[in-house]
Amino acid sequence: QVQLVESGGGLVQAGGSLRLSCAASGRTLYVMGWFRQAPGKEREFVSAISWNGSTQYADFVKGRFTISRDNAKITVYLQMNSLKPEDTALYYCAARTVNTLTISAGRYDYWGQGTQVTVSS
Repeated sequence: QVQLVESGGGLVQAGGSLRLSCAASGRTLYVMGWFRQAPGKEREFVSAISWNGSTQYADFVKGRFTISRDNAKITVYLQMNSLKPEDTALYYCAARTVNTLTISAGRYDYWGQGTQVTVSS
């Protein structure tokens, strides 16, 4: 059984940084990524990384967030810098068993429970 466990969320002031981690267990996961959902809004794609390190980012995080992974640990990281109040959301880790990047939430096979990120102004 696959489990994704996120950590690293918290409260930070605007302009600050946080690093999210997502540790997986159970099987090889080829694409791992992050989505977020703010209150009253739909879940949206943030970033994803393939097994060989190819990455994809939403336009609103380019230049601020960096995704990386450690395949030996089956762990994905999201370094978030220059945080803005509009980045406040519940951040979810997601993974799929196909090695193709996608921004579509419906194409991800496994999900974590989420970690809250709150950015104060």
